[in-house]
Formats: sequence, C-alpha cells, structure tokens
Amino acid sequence: MRWGTYIALTAAMVIVGLSLGVSLPLVSLRLESWGYGQFAIGVMAAMPAIGVLLGSRLTGPLAAALGVPRALFLSLLACALSLVVIALLPFYPLWLLMRLLIGMTLTVVFVLGESWINQLVEDQLRGRLVAVYGTGFALSQLSGPLLLAVLGTADDRGFWVAVALLVLGSSMMLGQSGAPRIDQQSVSGNGFAAFCREQPTIAWAVVLFAAFEAMVLTLMPVYMLREGFDQQRALLMVSVVVVGDAALQLPIGLLADRMSRTRLLRGCGVILLFSSLALPVFLHSALVWPLLLLFGASAGGLYTLSWIMVGQHYRDAALVRANAHMALLWGLGCLLGPLSTGGASQWLSSHALPLLMALGAAGFVVMAIRRPPFAQPGQR
Repeated sequence: MRWGTYIALTAAMVIVGLSLGVSLPLVSLRLESWGYGQFAIGVMAAMPAIGVLLGSRLTGPLAAALGVPRALFLSLLACALSLVVIALLPFYPLWLLMRLLIGMTLTVVFVLGESWINQLVEDQLRGRLVAVYGTGFALSQLSGPLLLAVLGTADDRGFWVAVALLVLGSSMMLGQSGAPRIDQQSVSGNGFAAFCREQPTIAWAVVLFAAFEAMVLTLMPVYMLREGFDQQRALLMVSVVVVGDAALQLPIGLLADRMSRTRLLRGCGVILLFSSLALPVFLHSALVWPLLLLFGASAGGLYTLSWIMVGQHYRDAALVRANAHMALLWGLGCLLGPLSTGGASQWLSSHALPLLMALGAAGFVVMAIRRPPFAQPGQR
C-alpha cells in the first residue's frame, strides 16, 4: 500500500473540506443579511448540486486528457477562482453561476480523489482507513464554521481564506503516484439506472447524506437564527452536528471491520430517524446538544458505510464508475435537500429541516430492511 499517497490525498481533501466549511455558511449568512428569503437561499445552496450533475459527465474526459493528479489540481484552482469572483462581485445571479462552477469542479475532485483513496487501501483495513478520511473531512468542516465565527461574516475575509486553502490543497495533489488509470467510459453516467436498481439502499443513503450535508452547511444556520439563537450560537450548533459526524466515524470504521456492515448501516438509519424527530421538541433545552451529536454521527455513518461497502465490492474501472454514480446521487441529494427544505421552511413549517430528514430516514430504514446492500438472493 502507498502510505505516502494515502496521507497526502487525505490531507488535501481535509483542506478542501475546511474551505467548504468556511465558504458555504458565509454565502448563506451573507444572503440572509441582505434580506433574501429561505427559498432564495435554498436555490443558491442547490446550485452546486446542479454542478455535480454536470460535472460527473466531465470527469472522464478531463482525467483521460490530463491524468488524475493534474485534473484534481486544475479543478481545485478553478474552484478557487470561482470564490474569488464571489468575493469581488456580490451579485446574486453571478453568484448562482459561480456556485454552479464550484459544484462542477468539486465533482471532479471527489470522484477522482475518493476513487484513488478507495483503490489504495487494503480491504482488511478499509473500514478504519476510510473512517480516518471521513473523520478528517468532517473535522475540517467542523473547523470551518468555527473559523468563520472568528473571522466574522461582515467582510470577505472568509472567502479569501477559503481561496488560500483550495490553492494549498491543490498543490498537494501534484507528484503523487499510484493514481487509477481512468478513461471516459470509466466515469461516465452509463449504468446509473442499473446501479440504482441493484443497490437502492446505497443510493438512498448517499442521497440522504448529501441532502443532510447541504442543508446543515447552508440552511441550518438560518434555521437556528429564525428560532431565536444569535449568530455565534447558530454556528456553534452547526459545528456540534459536524463534531458528531467526525467523532464517531472511527468507531464506526472499526466496527465495520469486525461486524456486519449491513446491520451497522440500518442502525445508523434508525438513530438518524429518532434524533431528527426529537430535534424540534428539545431545540431550546440542554438535550439539544447530545441530539445534535447523534444527528451528525448517524448521518455521517450512512455515507461512510456506503463508501466502505462500495470499495469492498468494486475494483478498478468498476469502482470509478460506482463513485461516478454516487456523485450523481450526491448531486441529486444536494439539489433536492436545500430546495425542498428552503421552500417548506418558508411556506409550511420552520422545523422543515429536521422533519424532512426524519421522513428520508424512515424511508431509508424500510429500504435497508427490504433490500440489504450487496445481499445474495434470500439474504437479509
């Protein structure tokens, strides 16, 4: 196993996560301060998801033409340039376009970067090493809102820090070895419908976690503000959710190497269901803090375990195709989550975020029982 490459890739992706943790909430909070409604903020939050849907089609040609390390490097630089435009030109339609470009470029980064990591790790260590990556990425997103709280949201310092982090992360991609050999067919959308039919539980888990992450980083700060919390407390509560995601990924990874990954996946779905339902009830009590931890941990477990199981069952070109399909599913989740929650929050219920997560978790639990991932016929 190429440990140096694994460490460099993991560190680079963690830095990317820190950049996202700073810039995504800042966009939403800036729009809130300008008087935009939750639906408009939700539309802005959904633009990277549309970019994901488009970017998954560009990954193959870009990687085939440039090679994986160079494709990752240039994609991160393009993402940084988009944030520069956002910082310099505060114009809502232009921000929509830049957020679209961010989604497209980050799709290339995550499809290729995560395929590379999953290809490198040995199966007996897969749960732990994937969890190390997941923990690092979650911690970076936790640190993002905390760093933003220090920097403040009144000016553009958060955007410039995010740009610098992306440039740093991109430089770490260069010179690494052991990248998967990828052609256009390997990462195209071909077979997407078949993948969803064969692995509906994995598909639902990815969509659900993508919706969760997009809503937590973009709409949850606004949700907390409108429930009466000040900005510092709202950002702290978002950070606690990400702490929950980060803190339990390593234990989940260890358990995934020692027990049934399918049962563990179901358990995460059940915890997400009950923590989502409990949040509106205990939002203004001391019990909200452990609930926020469980909320983040269970949602993060869905994606970590799905990624572990995909890496266990696919290799080489099939693994890259599966990751491309997961990127499309991620885009759908990031698109549907903020749009549905933004609209429902504005026109139906202020508690739409946790209630819609509970609805999605309930559907996932039913699916995980009826169609266990990678199960043999008759197996449950």
